[in-house]
Amino acid sequence: MLQWVFGPVQQNIVHIHTHDRAAGFLEFENARVRWFLSINYDTIPEAVKATGKRTFRSMSLEGEEIEFSDGFTELHTDSYKAILTGNGFGLMEAMPSIQIVHNIRTQEPVGLVGDYHPFAKMDTVSHPFVKQQ
Repeated sequence: MLQWVFGPVQQNIVHIHTHDRAAGFLEFENARVRWFLSINYDTIPEAVKATGKRTFRSMSLEGEEIEFSDGFTELHTDSYKAILTGNGFGLMEAMPSIQIVHNIRTQEPVGLVGDYHPFAKMDTVSHPFVKQQ
């Protein structure tokens, strides 16, 4: 979605990549994105945990937060249903997204240097694969 909205990727840096989280920086033609993905409940902000939610999805655009955690429970199932009925994306549409993910998965993380996401600093002591500078 990001590359469709903000244009092609200019730079893709991975700061951390462990068994339960990854973080990095993507520079698009028209945006700079610090990203953080985690499957570890402990990385969800305390204020969100207090509401009883188990997931948290948020973006900040020009200083304004857009929280969109609700409504994504069946996203993958709905996407797969669309693909099976012939309404998926073609190879050329999907290729840039696949390339972004491939680059993230195969890069050597650079550690907590440069323009990293603030959540990337969480609990780095217990994760030996996170380089700290």
